[in-house]
Amino acid sequence: MIQFIWLVPLLPLIGFLTIGLGGKSLSKSIVGTIGSGVILAAFILSIGIFFQLKGQAEKSVVIDLFSWITAGKLSIPFSFLIDPLSSLFLLIITGIGFLIHLYSAGYMHDDEGFSRFFAYLNLFIFFMLLLVLGSNYLIMFVGWEGVGLCSYLLIGFWFKNTAYNNAAKKAFIMNRIGDLGFLLGIILIYVTFGSISYGDVFTQASAMSTGGTTLTVITLLLFVGAMGKSAQLPLYTWLPDAMAGPTPVSALIHAATMVTAGIYMIARSNILYTLAPVSMEVVAIVGGCTLLFAATIGLAQNDIKKVLAYSTVSQLGYMFLALGVGAYTGAVFHVMTHAFFKALLFLGAGSVIHAMS
Repeated sequence: MIQFIWLVPLLPLIGFLTIGLGGKSLSKSIVGTIGSGVILAAFILSIGIFFQLKGQAEKSVVIDLFSWITAGKLSIPFSFLIDPLSSLFLLIITGIGFLIHLYSAGYMHDDEGFSRFFAYLNLFIFFMLLLVLGSNYLIMFVGWEGVGLCSYLLIGFWFKNTAYNNAAKKAFIMNRIGDLGFLLGIILIYVTFGSISYGDVFTQASAMSTGGTTLTVITLLLFVGAMGKSAQLPLYTWLPDAMAGPTPVSALIHAATMVTAGIYMIARSNILYTLAPVSMEVVAIVGGCTLLFAATIGLAQNDIKKVLAYSTVSQLGYMFLALGVGAYTGAVFHVMTHAFFKALLFLGAGSVIHAMS
């Protein structure tokens, strides 16, 4: 089953291409069935992979697909890493993603952009799966940029409204600020370790001494990326504005998947962070400040989705606080619980908005 891991991201991509290219000629029921069906198939595969990994003695498997970039000494394979962390994220992304697709089929039924909406959702899931499955920082970065692009398309889905377009642009630009830090971090990792594959980097890093300047700079740069994607102070203001998109988008982006990318990245790089206590302290302080600050703003909101948005920023603060004190397992556990309860709250809010017209 693990050998077929490449099918998990491929299915949503096929869904995107099918709906994107044939959307105008396909009926809404067919679009809904294809869009939801590919995610359900990916979810079933993910369950199989999860249980196969659970039964194996070897808890980390790298599947090499093909040689991707070769330039001088730099050789980057296109390969996927299956371990307990990525398999758990697979279940969250495809499982909750499927439920949100199912909800969208009813919620967006009367919208003229129905097929476009499903194409965007499938593309979003594809990039998110790429982000968590990649076995090196570059594949993670491709997925990272991809979810940023899809969030821009989905937040500004109703593009005839100028305010919604502005919200989409704001999300896109603020994410680029964080992404610059992440990209610089990746470049510094390559300069320091001569590789950007997780295995090589973490093996070499574990031999280094604690508190080194290089590791501190690398981890802080990576954290800047996480701050942008996971809406931490001061790069949090795009998330509440992102409520401009349709409600299923809010549930998908702001509960289950995109905003947890920063948490995933730090949990994945936990060896680097453990060796850089200064960075850990920064992560914990930023997380603590964000959780208090956002919860305080949330108390004074009167828009149902804005309340949930600030609550999301606050919960992400809790996750970063856990990462900053070294409780990586607790942070990832909270990612999973939060994905379920926040997605449900958003979808419930969508029903309330519909009922109250």
